[in-house]
Amino acid sequence: MHRLLAFLDKEDGHAPILIGPLIGAVGAVLLGVGAGNDNDGLAIAGGIVLAVGLLGGAFIRHMTMDWEMFRRTEK
Repeated sequence: MHRLLAFLDKEDGHAPILIGPLIGAVGAVLLGVGAGNDNDGLAIAGGIVLAVGLLGGAFIRHMTMDWEMFRRTEK
């Protein structure tokens, strides 16, 4: 995971930070479609994907932005 984040950190801008929220957005859409169509399996899968996206987004933000700031202040 650290190698993936190091590779993504080479990209300029905020693109790596958007990976988690994009996964969460897909989960939110799946959750809504599953709940609207009375499809329990799709709604559960959407909820799980939404949670993974939100937690993944927080983790990626921590590893890309916060970790770099903490590394600089520990010198």
